[in-house]
Amino acid sequence: MDDKYMLMIPGPTPVPERVLLAQANHPIGHRTAAFSEVIAEVTENLNWLHQTENNVLTLTASGTGAMEAGIVNFLSPGDHVLVGCNGKFSDRWAEMSEAFGLNVERITAEWGQPLDPEQFREKLEADTNKQIKAAIVTHSETSTGVLNDLETINRHVKNHGQCLIIVDAVTSLGALNLPIDRWGLDVVASGSQKGYMVPPGLGFVAVSEKAWEAYETAKLPRYYLDLGMYRKATEKNSTPFTPPINLMFGLQTSLRMMRAEGLENIFARHQRVTKATREAIRALGLSLLAPDDAASTAVTAISSENVEANRIRSVMQKQFDIELAGGQNQLKGKIFRIGHLGFVSDRDLLTTISSLELTLRELGHESMTPGAGAAAASRVFAQS
Repeated sequence: MDDKYMLMIPGPTPVPERVLLAQANHPIGHRTAAFSEVIAEVTENLNWLHQTENNVLTLTASGTGAMEAGIVNFLSPGDHVLVGCNGKFSDRWAEMSEAFGLNVERITAEWGQPLDPEQFREKLEADTNKQIKAAIVTHSETSTGVLNDLETINRHVKNHGQCLIIVDAVTSLGALNLPIDRWGLDVVASGSQKGYMVPPGLGFVAVSEKAWEAYETAKLPRYYLDLGMYRKATEKNSTPFTPPINLMFGLQTSLRMMRAEGLENIFARHQRVTKATREAIRALGLSLLAPDDAASTAVTAISSENVEANRIRSVMQKQFDIELAGGQNQLKGKIFRIGHLGFVSDRDLLTTISSLELTLRELGHESMTPGAGAAAASRVFAQS
């Protein structure tokens, strides 16, 4: 049957119909008073979602573009930076930093395991000459479904005094509580195709006053991603360059939906669906890559010793029109990932688990009780 395709990947995520309809409106001039009103509303609601008093800046870029902006605006060539690396995207930030001539020191963990905050503490406490200029941390590592202990790492950064913390919150912003001002996070980047429930194309950067001070002396080259221009334009409810107008219409609508649901309800929904996913996977006799105490509320990574992961994904897509994500780099073909952030409901998860069970049975995975996965997820939902 056509038009039943179901995205259960960590991005792009499903888009609500009312967001799609908002994007179907005729474009308007981006220098008009009407569009200034859209920017004003969007900025106010972005600040609410990010839990910050500073204006969140909106870029025409992916999450990677937002992270690049977060790096080049506040650092200079040769600066010493710590980069936490335990997955594909955190590795990307180390590679990006090296591309811009930064002195990169990696703090690593095995893929599927969280970063050790103690390693950050040791490096930062030993830096008595204050040579470390930034710590770059991926909050939710999308490639493995691991949630890093950002709060503790940030506390060690704050004790250093001068070091900035630059955060990849691409799959955590909007999926779990991230109180930017209360924690004192300096630079936080994210993208529209994740928890925001909007198609790809918009990047967001929240910046602290401490980071803006660093901006004044930073010397890495920048132009299109010069956040100073975005800051000035946003204060005037404008943009420095032509924005994707119809994506902004969609973002305006999705933020209204999120505001109506409320932060606590959004976070509780993601926690509930995450727990249901993990309980269902266990009931089906499959293995979870990330430990329970470091599980992302955006995506769950799963491995199976008896059934090849890409065969599972293929059957799910061909027979049920459900797309699951695969493994990346050294995990390619070894795991599959279920995304459950943004516009994902209990019903979506139950449909996915039931279809997964039928897929596993077809592929000869017999170490499970029929209906066990859906039953386990249902118990979580009944208790919530």
